Amino acid sequence: MFSRHVADELKYYVYRLIDPRNGETFYVGKGTGNRVYAHVKGEIGAEDDELTEKLMRIRQIRIDGFEVSHLIHRHGMDEDQAFEVEAALIDAYPEVTNQVGGRSSDERGLMHANQIIEQYEAKEASFAHKAVLITINRSATERESILAAVCYAWKLDPEKAAKADVVLAVRQGLIVGAFVAEKWLPATRENFPGTIADRPGRWGFIGKEAPEEVVKLYVRRRVPDSMRKRGAANPVRYVLS
Repeated sequence: MFSRHVADELKYYVYRLIDPRNGETFYVGKGTGNRVYAHVKGEIGAEDDELTEKLMRIRQIRIDGFEVSHLIHRHGMDEDQAFEVEAALIDAYPEVTNQVGGRSSDERGLMHANQIIEQYEAKEASFAHKAVLITINRSATERESILAAVCYAWKLDPEKAAKADVVLAVRQGLIVGAFVAEKWLPATRENFPGTIADRPGRWGFIGKEAPEEVVKLYVRRRVPDSMRKRGAANPVRYVLS
């Protein structure tokens, strides 16, 4: 644990939690004080059904007779600097158990050079339809298609979503798919067979690809700058007027 003096000197810092059994980084975080040690403390006494993937990893390390390695990657920063370093490290260690990507990772995160060119040279989308835009950065890497990535499962207002003519899948600021939602349903295994678990408070839709003329209007277009608020964490945005 850090003394008060050490914590004051560190200011904001970014850290990695490392599995000593194989040297793998399994979590990246930022904080002040003794935040880096809070995860290990949080695992102790937690019930099995309360364990996230991160806490399960910590428990397995402890049961095997080892201790989590705590690495301070950068320190002496202000909060905005720490956000940037944290986001870059989350991109650099794709195996981490972080449930949320780093700040602005959907807009300025890891991209191939050709994706950078496409993102900044693409024309801005001009909305001729009521739309709900859903950022699928992380789910796109886990699902077999863009439709599978965008249809499940999101924290959103189903009444507002139902007013949309089109659902637009967004990846790193670029619209990559356009779909028509036939109905929005609670994100449960009953409504979406093949999913691993119910997702209380989240919604998904049953739908299909939008007509070709709609796809041409939006796909490979850039989300307007006015809608790309820096640091925004909510992956769902609406255009209903």
